Amino acid sequence: MSRAALLACQVVVGLVMLAVWHAVTVYPIFGAPKQVQFFFSTPLDVIARVVREFSGTEIWRHLFITLQETLLAFLFGAGGGIVVGFIFARSDVVAAIFDPYIKAANALPRVVLAPIFALWFGLGIWSKVALGFTLVFFIVFFNVYQGVREVSPVVLANARMLGMNGRQLLRHVYWPAALTWMFSSLHTSVGFALVGAVVGEYLGASAGLGYKIHEAESVFDVTGVFAGMAILSAFVIAIDALVTLAENRLLAWRPGQGGAR
Repeated sequence: MSRAALLACQVVVGLVMLAVWHAVTVYPIFGAPKQVQFFFSTPLDVIARVVREFSGTEIWRHLFITLQETLLAFLFGAGGGIVVGFIFARSDVVAAIFDPYIKAANALPRVVLAPIFALWFGLGIWSKVALGFTLVFFIVFFNVYQGVREVSPVVLANARMLGMNGRQLLRHVYWPAALTWMFSSLHTSVGFALVGAVVGEYLGASAGLGYKIHEAESVFDVTGVFAGMAILSAFVIAIDALVTLAENRLLAWRPGQGGAR
């Protein structure tokens, strides 16, 4: 399927979903429309609210704060996950020693950590960055660890036979092998970095998209809540597109990569 055809199909799916949403909230299918709209608003009202938000200046300040928190959480979490994943994958002893502690830390509910981070780092951006870090780090770590461990022993034996040292093996064997796994995790991590930022803002902040959504919920403004979620969705798609550009650039050697996306 060509890229234009794929985009057309995606647009059609989106329009069908909006049409179903509109029909359910405007026509008496599941009850009186006013009652349904109280819980779900309508797509036209949500779109109008989004347009109105972007026609002003306040939303840009909230967007910038959430973007800052998301990018910092993403960069720190992904960077830490890549480095620690490589270290653990290359050292069986280190991996065996820290294995129960990594699993225990990954099992902690992140929402429980949010108030602790707010206590440690305050209500500024760093408590949100810390929460996002905990969400991103483990996703990237486990994927990088598995990617390095999946390197073919035959490839390693041939590389060593050709005289490659540890640094050359890292650059020409381990790193390319881990890239596919790493980018697979990065696509997921983008959303989780944003979730960390928004949840942190939701629990305690004075600005940001999470704060805006919480503010709308506190006055039962369902249209404002859905508008905030729509902005968040567009936000994630935009950041994920940047990750895809980097992936296509770094994985240009992969067979079929040119037509994969």
